[in-house]
Amino acid sequence: MDVSECNEASSFGGAAGLGEIKQAHTRHKGCGTFGGRDKASCGSQARQGDLPQAIWEKVKNHPCYSEEAHHHYARMHVAVAPACNIQCNYCNRKYDCANESRPGVVSEKLTPEQAAKKVLAVASTIPQMTVLGIAGPGDPLANPEKTFKTFELVAKAAPDIKLCLSTNGLALPDHVDTIARLNVDHVTITINMVDPEIGAKIYPWIFYGHRRYTGVKAAKMLINRQLQGLKMLAEREILCKINSVMIPGINDQHLVDVNKAVKSRGAFLHNIMPLISAPQHGTVFGLNGQRGPAAQELKALQDACEGEMNMMRHCRQCRADAVGLLGEDRGAEFTTEKIMAMDVKYDLETRKAYQAKVEEERVAKVAATQQKLADLAGETSDINLLVAVATKGSGLINEHFGHAKEFQVYELSTSGAKFVGHRRADPYCQGGYAEEGSLATIIRAIDDCHAVFVAKIGGCPKSELIKAGIEPLDQYAHEFIEKSAIAWFKRYLDKVQSGEIQHVERGNAAIRQGALISAA
Repeated sequence: MDVSECNEASSFGGAAGLGEIKQAHTRHKGCGTFGGRDKASCGSQARQGDLPQAIWEKVKNHPCYSEEAHHHYARMHVAVAPACNIQCNYCNRKYDCANESRPGVVSEKLTPEQAAKKVLAVASTIPQMTVLGIAGPGDPLANPEKTFKTFELVAKAAPDIKLCLSTNGLALPDHVDTIARLNVDHVTITINMVDPEIGAKIYPWIFYGHRRYTGVKAAKMLINRQLQGLKMLAEREILCKINSVMIPGINDQHLVDVNKAVKSRGAFLHNIMPLISAPQHGTVFGLNGQRGPAAQELKALQDACEGEMNMMRHCRQCRADAVGLLGEDRGAEFTTEKIMAMDVKYDLETRKAYQAKVEEERVAKVAATQQKLADLAGETSDINLLVAVATKGSGLINEHFGHAKEFQVYELSTSGAKFVGHRRADPYCQGGYAEEGSLATIIRAIDDCHAVFVAKIGGCPKSELIKAGIEPLDQYAHEFIEKSAIAWFKRYLDKVQSGEIQHVERGNAAIRQGALISAA
């Protein structure tokens, strides 16, 4: 393909275990949530009016705790915590890596002072950046002095920025009072099991109280302290998100029990993530051939757990130095060398004014969606299906097919459009030329989708998508995602009901492993 055409356009595991997960879903119904409130009133997809005001203020512009907010607001992580107190078979920390997009990876480690200046530099450049998170590359609470010093410096210099940390929970009970004192309103705990026998397959060792523990004893100590810390935080009304890594054949069925356990101790949100198991990352699971889940397996497990509590579906499994909107990384713009040379002037009023405009856009998006939902009133179809969307953010269909590094996936039904996940992809157009091999991986990544919404697409990829049974749609370019998806779905139902087309179920899809971040 020549440059002009590209500029114009721009093996996964089986579904073993899906039946068992769906059976678990049948057994595991009900709802309940943070503080005993009804499930429908809080969580990742909640909007203003669904939540008590105090909780809404905490989540409304936090891109990890609110699916809606993640279209509009950015976060950043600072790499001040290199040491870790446990070993996970899915983790391999790297401290000078620029081209892997996964937890535990950073380009450079920072001191608290360097981190604080970086936060001010990013917040001044990206006014929609609202959250500072510390997530490694080790464990923040295995490095408490550096972690809390960073929070203190940032809170003093930029009091409008929310503070957030992510921990494995081993040391959490020892630091809950400090977390509360520093007004850290959001804590993520990675909990992968509540059965020590399963935990022993995930964690070779833990280190606590100047001693190393292994096997079942280590796993039992870890989960006891994780659940204790979660309960202590919930009692202080600190919002807790639980991360769980889905490891097929090890903890996939068991995560339904994890979901029950964390819900009963006050967790606000549960994020079940796919195992990243590409062997090039050098993890134990990656090197021994442990596969990650297929997209249908992951969604089935998330659906099963959603009957009990709110699920996060928009996680990007970010690097420990990620900067920008979820799904993008602008970290290369803010290296230590660059930020130390900057004359940073933190302008709180400008940030507030910018975010006020973001809120206006957000309100318009919700209103447009509600208007389109009225068109589905009275529809009784049992059809639900998935569609993919190429977007740069702001809740708009605003990305060229050939430039997309990920596709956001929505489930459509007569209830409306529901965000259910994202799929990473290697861009089809690279350096002005089309990469034909990338097109095949993109199709595999969205092969369970009936359509893909894009801002623009060339003739070649459009033809290949149609051959694969995926309808490419560029007529909704730069429109709101949910509004457009609902409008298309209404027309789809009309065609099915008139006999113009026959609805067919789509297959499974691959979860892309090892996608790279931008090195520019």
